[in-house]
Amino acid sequence: MNKKIHESVWSERWRLARLSKAELQQIGLVALIVGLIFVAYQFFGNNINLKMYGRSAFAYVAGRWSDMGGDFSHGWMIPFVSLFVVWFKRVELMTAARKVDNRGLVLIILALTAHWLGAKSEQTRISLMAFILLTWSIPFYLCGWEVAKWLVFPCAYLLFAVPMNFLESITFPLRIVATVISTSVLNGIGIAAQRSGSAIHSLAAGGFQFDVAAPCSGLRSLLAMTALTAVYAYLTQRTLVRQWLLFLSAIPLAIIGNVARITTVALVAQAMGEKLALGLYHDYSGYIVFGVSIMLMIAIGALMNMNYSEVLQRWKQQL
Repeated sequence: MNKKIHESVWSERWRLARLSKAELQQIGLVALIVGLIFVAYQFFGNNINLKMYGRSAFAYVAGRWSDMGGDFSHGWMIPFVSLFVVWFKRVELMTAARKVDNRGLVLIILALTAHWLGAKSEQTRISLMAFILLTWSIPFYLCGWEVAKWLVFPCAYLLFAVPMNFLESITFPLRIVATVISTSVLNGIGIAAQRSGSAIHSLAAGGFQFDVAAPCSGLRSLLAMTALTAVYAYLTQRTLVRQWLLFLSAIPLAIIGNVARITTVALVAQAMGEKLALGLYHDYSGYIVFGVSIMLMIAIGALMNMNYSEVLQRWKQQL
């Protein structure tokens, strides 16, 4: 009996040892892949403005986040939010079934090819998007779809960190939209104002006059609000349709917030003078944009989650 028990114990130990060896091999493979990717992106990742950023794609994207314009300054927070979502879904990730999926290997090869093409064509943004694909396709290959499906959002969310220069082309249209709506609001509440291009001026003698410049176009708040609304919708909405609806609402919410800012600047200028409005108040009025937009985002999310049949039933019972 003791001999059988002894053999059983050693058999179990041998099984665990073999499992540990397989796990060590997988860890070694992951470390090798990550190391090679780091080398590729750190030393061969960028060909744009080498004097400022060097060859590192990471230095390039960090430099764009720190640009004086600040339109992409929200990029610093994106990786941390993505990691938070992974932690939030840690139970699902830990309990998901695991198996190697060769479809992930195909995606890894495609991502590395895209990185090479991006580096050769001096399109660092393509390389960065390929890097995001790698962050998803590697666990897809090693762990399979059951794990990868929980990583779709946190990996795709990293796209908000990629500086998309073409978005700067919508700065002027955003300025025009904001000034048109703000002028209409001011006239609607009894303050006679007129728009000239992207400038708003009071029709009253000695009134205010200011231009909605490019930094006040609302692009920065639009980018930040879409990133914020995306993660808020993912964490609070129960269905994919509701998530997308709330996410798309970020565009009008950001515009509404910017209109609120411009309108209140005009109100302060009308009441307390243009110097105060375009000085101290203007410098801190950006908080109004986010305050208004975030409150509306939360309100819309709550309305979308409301069980209207239950509310209607309660209302009928109270009649």
